[in-house]
Amino acid sequence: MNKHEHTLGRRHFLGLASALAFGSAFSLSACNANDEGQNEAGQKGNAAQVGIDYANFEEVVAAARGTKVSWYGWGGSEPRNTWINETLVPLLKDKYDLTLELVGMDINDILTKLSGEMQAGVTEGSIDFIWINGENFFSTKQNGYLWGPFTDYLPNFRDYIDATSPEVLYDFGSPTEGFEAPYGKAQMQMWVDSAKVSSIPKNPEEFLQFCKDNPGKVSYPQPGDFIGTAFISTLIAGVVGKEKFEELSKMNEPTIEAVQEVVQAGLDYLKELSPYLWKEGKTYPADSGALASMYADGEVVLNMGYGDPQVQVNEGSIPSTTKSFLFETGTVGNSNFMAIAQNAKNIAGALVAINEIMSPEMQYEQYEKLGNITVLDLNMVSEEIKEKFESKELGSAQLPVDELLSNRIAEAAGPVIPLLEQLWRDQVPPIK
Repeated sequence: MNKHEHTLGRRHFLGLASALAFGSAFSLSACNANDEGQNEAGQKGNAAQVGIDYANFEEVVAAARGTKVSWYGWGGSEPRNTWINETLVPLLKDKYDLTLELVGMDINDILTKLSGEMQAGVTEGSIDFIWINGENFFSTKQNGYLWGPFTDYLPNFRDYIDATSPEVLYDFGSPTEGFEAPYGKAQMQMWVDSAKVSSIPKNPEEFLQFCKDNPGKVSYPQPGDFIGTAFISTLIAGVVGKEKFEELSKMNEPTIEAVQEVVQAGLDYLKELSPYLWKEGKTYPADSGALASMYADGEVVLNMGYGDPQVQVNEGSIPSTTKSFLFETGTVGNSNFMAIAQNAKNIAGALVAINEIMSPEMQYEQYEKLGNITVLDLNMVSEEIKEKFESKELGSAQLPVDELLSNRIAEAAGPVIPLLEQLWRDQVPPIK
């Protein structure tokens, strides 16, 4: 996801989900068998939703009118929260009489809540739809906690999304199979305070020199943090090459030996880099939030994330001289998605809200106000919308969409990520 995740939380949920799936097959089967009905596509639903023809979107809209739908997701981005509450919420109310309730929680808390309700046999759960991707989607779908497939029911998905795109078909290497609708694209970007540095590195080799020239003033979040793992992935890809690194995106049942064979040269590079980092690489910022604070305070001269920092520049929370950049060797990117809980109370409302979020108008709003890379295929939208995307004036800390997409590297598959992080822990930090 385009967000900070707590390392232990994410790992804790993955282990919890696996244990529950192994130990509770009977209870899950019993829960599913007791659902009070199925729609025409054979999907299970609670009693309030039985009889809705989800393939008839007018019927879905009619069922959603006058209801409330809950959207659970990471709540740590105030600009995004503001956009949702001040733009999306009123639009859904005015257009559909649908009340959207945004519930901001850490992803591991959301998924622990979902799994707990599923295990308890709750057929009308608290969660209707979720902002989700990557390992969390893989585990949640694998354990039967998601409703679908549903994307073919959505007019905006059919009309404006390239359903054959690998970034729609797969989420960190896991087939989406219609259980996720794309929300936005994210791509690793780096930024520096141009008033404090004399040159911007163009590749890992120049980045090593950059760190030597700015000793102790550069770091990255400890891998296990979403941003930290993405950043070392970008550096490793720059060392081993895009084509070789993207082998990791196709590994569904990886071994640590197979991953190491791909990334070893990159790990050697990271070990060479380490002594020139903050605190000589003996420790790393615990998460992306910690590094962001260090950048804002001037303790480091470089930060990174999924997306640009233009909103923070506009707010004055980071220097106006901040400039974003990419490596010419590329940076990793992914799509983030929306999924519906298997025991959602308001499936119709979730479908209506998700469809509207994918509309050309709302996708442009997110690009304009949040810098989100759109999930739309711009060859499928109207000329008016396409022109708005192409002519938007960029801020000083933003990069053109075409530059981002032309330097994009597919991320490692979900099952690869913990192995990559383990290899980093084993080889890069100094032995204590």
